[in-house]
Amino acid sequence: MVCGHGSRDAAAVREFAVLAERLRERLPEWPVDYGYLEFATPVIRDGLDALRRQGVERVLAVPGMLFAAGHAKNDIPSVLNRYQAETGLKIDYGRELGIDLKMLRAAGERVETALAEAGDRIDRHDTLLVVVGRGSSDPDANSNVAKVTRMLWEAFGFGWAMTAYSGVTFPLVAPALGQAAKLGYRRIVVFPYFLFTGVLVDRIYEHTDLVAAVHPEIEFVKAPYLNDHPLVIETFVDRVREILDGTNLMNCQLCKYREQFLGFEDEVGLRQESHHHHVEGIGVGDANRDHHHHHGHDHNHDHHGHDHGHSHDHGHDHGHDHGHGHHPYPHADHPLGPRTLKTLTRTR
Repeated sequence: MVCGHGSRDAAAVREFAVLAERLRERLPEWPVDYGYLEFATPVIRDGLDALRRQGVERVLAVPGMLFAAGHAKNDIPSVLNRYQAETGLKIDYGRELGIDLKMLRAAGERVETALAEAGDRIDRHDTLLVVVGRGSSDPDANSNVAKVTRMLWEAFGFGWAMTAYSGVTFPLVAPALGQAAKLGYRRIVVFPYFLFTGVLVDRIYEHTDLVAAVHPEIEFVKAPYLNDHPLVIETFVDRVREILDGTNLMNCQLCKYREQFLGFEDEVGLRQESHHHHVEGIGVGDANRDHHHHHGHDHNHDHHGHDHGHSHDHGHDHGHDHGHGHHPYPHADHPLGPRTLKTLTRTR
């Protein structure tokens, strides 16, 4: 069972469905299904219902997410736990894709593709790489994007590299690219470290174009996102097999809900509950409603020995609680971060 976030973007929903189909091809010995937390159908319950109708008695569930922030640590397991409690279906939950050599190789191939298309007239020492992550109120997840940046920087030998985010945290894409343009490099490669397309990837490319228009002396290269790269599929297979091997450990060492993480001390022990029930299946009309019906439920789950709070990591401005369980992001007023996104949006 592949558990995704969901998107209002029909193309992103289709790409996630294709990923599930790739897993069906890769794991022919098992039935495979999928579902979303919100904004799209089928929702997670629908995928689980479909598996039960096939006689499944144990589900190996994996989060269809790059890193473990609020959705993977809190929202998905709470949905799974409620379903398990209601139906008696045994559900084992795996870990996110995370920092993995296969994922890094997939990322490297996406960057290499962009460089090949741009040509070799500009030396890599005169090239700056900007890796853009989704952005989260979880510093552990944000730091993983920075690690991907460093690994790619050293792999390619670029002159410089920076990390930016599409929302929630800082620096956002536009201010990061503005700073990058001041460093004197002739080429800037912008790589969205995302699984699927959607409004956030579109925003990254749009902001790249805006900054490029102001700096015609710099060549801006837009690398493709990960999508269903074969090594991404193989990493999903690894996560499923880890559940069976008993090695699917969630990253709790730097979890802000468990330990007093610097700057986020007041979030330790926050109650874990999903806030997605009110938007399950909402968002893309009938474009993706031909798989299952959807149901909305409230959920609660403690999936690895400690309660979790939750954050709505959609790339929007989430510096404040919006009335359904968000814990305030402590750096919402950062000059390069979430609040500036509203200004950028208004001036475009």
